[in-house]
Amino acid sequence: MQPNILLIQADQLAPQFLPAYGHPVVQAPHIDRLAEGGVVFDAAYCNSPLCAPSRFSMMTGRLPSRIDAWDNASQLSSEVPTFAHYLGDLGYRTALAGKMHFIGPDQLHGFAERLTTDVYPSDFTWTPDWNDPTRLLDWYHNMDVVRASGACYRCSNLDFDEEVAFASKRWLYDTAKTGSSDPWLLTVSFIQPHDPYLARPEYLARYQHSDIDPPLVTIADVTDDPHSARLRASYQNDRRPVTREETLVARHSYYASISYLDDRIGELMQTLDETGFADNTVIVFTADHGDMLGERGMWFKMSWFENSARVPLIIAGPGIEAGRSAGAVSLVDLLPTVLDLAGADAAELAATPLEGASLRPFLVGGEGRDQVIGEYFAEATSYPSFMIRRDGLKFISTRGDPDLLFDVVADPLEMNNLATDPDFAGVVNARRAEIRDGYDHESLRRKVMESQARRLYLAPSMKEVKWDFEPPYDAAGKYIRNILPIYELERRSRFPHDT
Repeated sequence: MQPNILLIQADQLAPQFLPAYGHPVVQAPHIDRLAEGGVVFDAAYCNSPLCAPSRFSMMTGRLPSRIDAWDNASQLSSEVPTFAHYLGDLGYRTALAGKMHFIGPDQLHGFAERLTTDVYPSDFTWTPDWNDPTRLLDWYHNMDVVRASGACYRCSNLDFDEEVAFASKRWLYDTAKTGSSDPWLLTVSFIQPHDPYLARPEYLARYQHSDIDPPLVTIADVTDDPHSARLRASYQNDRRPVTREETLVARHSYYASISYLDDRIGELMQTLDETGFADNTVIVFTADHGDMLGERGMWFKMSWFENSARVPLIIAGPGIEAGRSAGAVSLVDLLPTVLDLAGADAAELAATPLEGASLRPFLVGGEGRDQVIGEYFAEATSYPSFMIRRDGLKFISTRGDPDLLFDVVADPLEMNNLATDPDFAGVVNARRAEIRDGYDHESLRRKVMESQARRLYLAPSMKEVKWDFEPPYDAAGKYIRNILPIYELERRSRFPHDT
């Protein structure tokens, strides 16, 4: 029997800030419950530390360079199949609630239903410019976002996540009302705890401010690298760095937002119980990337350091053996994994080559591939940036920047760059050769910059373009209408149905 699949995705959630990954302060009991019954991946990564490229890689099982997923204003081509296409082909009913950061006129990419609009615009405005990487754009992050952290009653992130949670629960109840035995995929993608770091007072009150932990590594603790320095300059944390107290307030709000997100996840799990779906539903919980949250004086994402590049990944459900895995895996592995869970061989079904590999071996007590390849083509660089994580070592290479090599098992805070250590010269040379031989660097750079030039040219003329998804809403078919006797409508709206 094919299981239902509930994919829950958070935004900008670093696993280091979850109790299931060892954080001593943050409260997330529903995620803890999920972790206790499933497989927790302790070395899961995104394939690009930025929202849209990361999500497109996850949905297609392909690395960003293979699908032209350069940055947050890149289109995912409609001719690239996603896991929604494949699962629909396997008989699944597919629905998306929340963010997926689709750019362009295709706002479904294989989903049969979309329950909400997206939280972010779907046009080309958020295009970086490698011709002028120091250019500060008005849509870009800055430290005002951090300094404004704290309490609010409403904000765009809360408005959005309330809608996402409500629409998702209603879809589950409506699906249960049909009595259909067809399997389904529901992707529920929240925006929290993404900046701005704002939370309702009752969630802030769950934490004593004196308990909020400061960053483990300050900028004074490490030898700076060029990409990190460019990132700080891009969001202006080099001009007037945020203070220690401003950092603690932002982290307090981030923790509160995690608790808010955890409550929404708890509601979804309760809905699975109430609809009878729980026993035949696999839950996949992850994020698109992490958040530096003040570590090394850095914020947000766009870096290959652990807080930015790692993601939580927990998979629980029927036939899955609870445990933890230290193997390096990534979001491109999710497409072949969900197809495997649905009873299909991704290698046979996929219409394109896949860089991902099924995680099923990890789900039944074994081990699988221990490898992550990462690519970055967005802000604060003028050249492609690459990351290879294998055998506990993480290698980072960007043309014009010194290489970085960290033993992230022995040195999880990445304090000791081994790239110049003679004992690791063989590893560095092998990784350099792997990246050199795997990519035509100049051709790839020209391709990125040509895409940027096209989109930067078109962006100002797109003011009247309406690509943002409009959720369908049939008011004539909602609630009580004169289409059937009132008692029959009320009976049909009830769950469970009366006899």
